[in-house]
Amino acid sequence: MFVYEKKLQYPVRIANPNPRLASVIISQYGGPDGELGASMRYLSQRYSMPYPEISALLTDIGTEESEPSNGM
Repeated sequence: MFVYEKKLQYPVRIANPNPRLASVIISQYGGPDGELGASMRYLSQRYSMPYPEISALLTDIGTEESEPSNGM
């Protein structure tokens, strides 16, 4: 179950914008091989899965893929 709250988990304060870092972050989400594309594939495949256990697993994986990676 998802709960939507229009509230940031952590406050965001940008003192010095960094365009190079922003480019790296955006590249993680963008494109067909990006994190967001993988997340959407897992989350959309869960609706056609006939087994509830596997559907729940695809939901977990898709949710995990949508989080930004820390390996920058």
